[in-house]
Amino acid sequence: MRDTLTFLGHWTFQPVPVVGLILSASAYLWGVRRIRGTTGATWPHRLTLSFLAGLALVWFVVLGPVGAYDDTFFWAHMVQHIVLMMLAAPLLLLGAPVLLALRVSSRRFRHNWLVPVLRSRALVALTNPVASWLLLAGVLMGTHFSPFFEYSLRHPFVHDFVEHPLYLGAALIYYYGLLPGNPSPRRLAPAWRALSLFLMMVPETMTGFFIYATNYVMYPFYRVVDRPFGPGPLTDQQLAGALMWSGSMLIDSVWVSVAVLAWLKSEERRAHRVDLDTLSRATRPLNGSL
Repeated sequence: MRDTLTFLGHWTFQPVPVVGLILSASAYLWGVRRIRGTTGATWPHRLTLSFLAGLALVWFVVLGPVGAYDDTFFWAHMVQHIVLMMLAAPLLLLGAPVLLALRVSSRRFRHNWLVPVLRSRALVALTNPVASWLLLAGVLMGTHFSPFFEYSLRHPFVHDFVEHPLYLGAALIYYYGLLPGNPSPRRLAPAWRALSLFLMMVPETMTGFFIYATNYVMYPFYRVVDRPFGPGPLTDQQLAGALMWSGSMLIDSVWVSVAVLAWLKSEERRAHRVDLDTLSRATRPLNGSL
């Protein structure tokens, strides 16, 4: 109990993430207020809550207790990765920030800047479903099974300003074409979205399994770091692997379920349109004869 209170009471402060998160929240809320004040239109509360929840999760794992102990415990470091990639990124996108920016920006800014970016070759290439899948899987496995991870542990600047943006950025690119709400140059059919999300479980669960099953400490940094409480280095590593292994299956199952539900709804709408079209063709000769 004492260790838990010590953990929860330990927060950190980094000016750049703090300013970035505050500015992001302020810009989003300004956009929502502008929509309501200038056009009288409504912006769904669920979108605002989703975006702010994503920012809150980023704040907690980067600046909260998880961020304060990420260089002490491997399991805390792994929680950062899981939250940034599998929870924060999808929640931010479900808040539809790009759609909000399009709706509140001036006509000139929208056509000179936002629309060209959305139609750019770079964004089209990045949102290619195969490319974005390989990007996120490559970032996940490449950082954990290369010298990069140990290097980032020994160099806080790399950890804070390269690793964190890398995970969040790769996840945003991957989920952008899979989740509804934002205009995208590529929008996969619901069935392919569900398949892509299901297949993403493979690199995530395998990464967690191999870390869990390894019988030696993979990263020397965690052997020498001072631990005020908690498990030893190898047990800590096994806990981190178990969190990635089980956490990815649980969280991805939620997103797969969302995609499958959207797939079923789209099939229902398609069947309804087919029935209406069939009925219209069947009654056309009859109407013509009256």
